[in-house]
Amino acid sequence: MTNIVKQIDYIFKPRSLAVIGASENVTKWGYRMLERPLKTGFQGKVFPVNSRVETILGQHCYPSVKDIPGAVDLAVITTPLQQVVPVMHACVEKGIKGVVLITAGFAETGNEGKKLEDQVVEIAREGGIRLVGPNGLGIWSAAGKLNLAFDSLPKPGNIAFISQSGTFGRYMAELAKNQGYGLSMFVSVGNQADLTVGDYIEYLSYDKETKAIILYLEGVKDGHKFMEASRQTVKGKPVIIYKGGSTAAGKRATLSHTASIAGSDIIFDHACHQAGVIRTQEAFQIFELAVAMLHQPLPAGNRVGIVGTGGQGVVAVDACQKLGLEIPELDDHTATQIMQMLPPHAPLPRNPIDFAGGYRTAMDEANAVEALMKLSYIDAVITNIPVNPLVWGIRYDEMKDSRLLEESMKVAEQGTMRLCALPHLYKKPVVCVRWHMGNSKDQFEKTLIESGVPVYDTPEQCARAIYGLVRYAEIRRR
Repeated sequence: MTNIVKQIDYIFKPRSLAVIGASENVTKWGYRMLERPLKTGFQGKVFPVNSRVETILGQHCYPSVKDIPGAVDLAVITTPLQQVVPVMHACVEKGIKGVVLITAGFAETGNEGKKLEDQVVEIAREGGIRLVGPNGLGIWSAAGKLNLAFDSLPKPGNIAFISQSGTFGRYMAELAKNQGYGLSMFVSVGNQADLTVGDYIEYLSYDKETKAIILYLEGVKDGHKFMEASRQTVKGKPVIIYKGGSTAAGKRATLSHTASIAGSDIIFDHACHQAGVIRTQEAFQIFELAVAMLHQPLPAGNRVGIVGTGGQGVVAVDACQKLGLEIPELDDHTATQIMQMLPPHAPLPRNPIDFAGGYRTAMDEANAVEALMKLSYIDAVITNIPVNPLVWGIRYDEMKDSRLLEESMKVAEQGTMRLCALPHLYKKPVVCVRWHMGNSKDQFEKTLIESGVPVYDTPEQCARAIYGLVRYAEIRRR
């Protein structure tokens, strides 16, 4: 175990927690930082520190962190700015190893705040403390069952999310939860006064539960550390980033937000390329790409086969080509074979394969996908989620109480299971697009997601997911 793992484990896997500045006022950070771990399953001891009251939320309060009996691994500090320095000294005397500093008013406010921030970091480093923040929103750790960031817990999973914005990062984490994406960790890094993004990446490279690392950043405090940690980490798991402050106005905003200096976007882009970090053009795309990389095999090339009806296929083709992905035309022999799987009125398939709105089963779709995956000149496939007779349309109304519906559902289940098996059978990725927005609770969609086949709302999202897989495959080969 490396030093960085030993040090940061005290933060993300603590056995005990002191909340310094704990408050009875539900609007205060000191209340939230106490309530969240108490109500969301933290298994360690929680000690509120407040010299003015005896108990908060049923927990005995201590006038100082030094008065707490026994060892304390982690302290979260929510005190006013002027109290932070003496509190940090007290944490050093107590032997605390990790601090999450919520308090704002440091380097993001100007030179005087920067001087105070530097003083806090000096105290921490001389005392053997690793520091998250300041000016952050908190952390969440699935492994440590520790929640300092959310009112309702994220879904546990394999994506670690590092965000330089607290509120926006939490919002994106909630969007991810609504999409069914699971997190292993969330950290609002704030000003990165001590621990930087590079430190978190290095730590997560050793974390067995984390399979992909995603970042929302506005600036990099230690470029060398970020580059080296990323370069080593991408050998085993992807690092995906959305960078705020890529425009002139955005650069001004980052300085007052998290004390970040957003440098040349061109230089940053080249640095990401050299380090093997995949960059997205929109914020939530970091989740979309990460989900595809969790379980899908990496493609051998950038040639995509598409199964889709009408406009769905056309949009997918356009989206792929705009990203530099190739859409090979099917050879005559393959096109003739696949034509036998399609409705009589469907056009001869040349890629995309178009069912032309005609009747088909989930097994028909799975067979079409498999026909593409058998081809040496197809590296990945985009298709729709399998047809579900219950949502297909009015033609199934008469089936609701019939044996025909039962048989159709059985075929749909078999087709779905076949589709789920294809990526690992042929070592090529498959991603799916939803048929209907109201179809998110479809039982066959759930089967796909549980098997590791990602499902998206639009063909463009599918194309970006394939692009991410292609990029990461190139990075791994390089």
